[in-house]
Amino acid sequence: MVSDVGRAPGGPRELGRSGVRVPPLGLGCAPLANLYEAVPEERALDTVRAAFDTGLTYMDTAPHYGVGLSEERLGRVLAGRDRAAYTLSTKVGRRLRPRAPGEPVQADGFADTPDRVREWDFTRDGIRATLESSLERLGVDALDIVYLHDPEEHIREIYETGFAALAELKREKLVKAIGFGMNHSDLLARFVADFDVDVVLCAGRWTLLERTAYDDLLPVCERRGTSVVVGGVYNSGLLADPAPGARYDYRQAPPELLARARRLAEVCAEFRVPLRAAALRFPFGHPAVAAAVVGCASPAEVRDNAELFTHDIPQELWQALVRRGLLDDDIPLPV
Repeated sequence: MVSDVGRAPGGPRELGRSGVRVPPLGLGCAPLANLYEAVPEERALDTVRAAFDTGLTYMDTAPHYGVGLSEERLGRVLAGRDRAAYTLSTKVGRRLRPRAPGEPVQADGFADTPDRVREWDFTRDGIRATLESSLERLGVDALDIVYLHDPEEHIREIYETGFAALAELKREKLVKAIGFGMNHSDLLARFVADFDVDVVLCAGRWTLLERTAYDDLLPVCERRGTSVVVGGVYNSGLLADPAPGARYDYRQAPPELLARARRLAEVCAEFRVPLRAAALRFPFGHPAVAAAVVGCASPAEVRDNAELFTHDIPQELWQALVRRGLLDDDIPLPV
């Protein structure tokens, strides 16, 4: 049975003026590709099936995730499904090729990956070839959204070739919405100001623990009519379970952030709200935010996130977090 995720908070939203609409909660597909640890094939496929069952019908992937494994696994579940029943995004900037004999394996946090390597490529031909390969792995004819992925070390290429190549694909109607995906909100703000961007995927910079995007990215997105998809709402795990050893930004969380996350959890508990439910809902206080994507490695995780997303959160909780100095008093609070 489909849940009401697709109708709350606020229902599906259009990304910029692209015509692409997404439910407020989507599936981040990096864990499908053995992020940190191996995920059995059938469990990965069942995870995607559970996303359809619970209304998480916006699915975000990338060639980077398991050097193509995420796209391949996702494609196996999408095969035969009504193309209008889901919204799909992938990314360009890392081109995949077969690994040469003796060439080191590129794990980059993923286990048991296909025998391929990644190469940065923001040229016109590279972006087109990368997208064509993604379409083949996903088994679809077109993408709803394509992001330029992690270009912080390739800014010159973005201005010279990268964005123009993506805009060309949009004009050709191979892509409906285009933008950038990264965890550097200051650069995202610069790109939104300089280019005609439909949507950005900003990871980890607009959360209960991190307001950076509120100061640089979100104002320019609101001004320019650019939508924001929020990733990393749990800050790599710290806001999911603030226990010793928890990750923040893919590394072990520093003690001061761990302590703050635990205080957030304590206040949430006073209102009988799980910390994860508050973390999922928090970004929607800003009008530029259209959706959040959450990575899941099992059907149980999908169902859990879907349920948490519709958890009743009293307005008094947000106000208590402000009073106790855990949220700044200028932060827009969810309604």
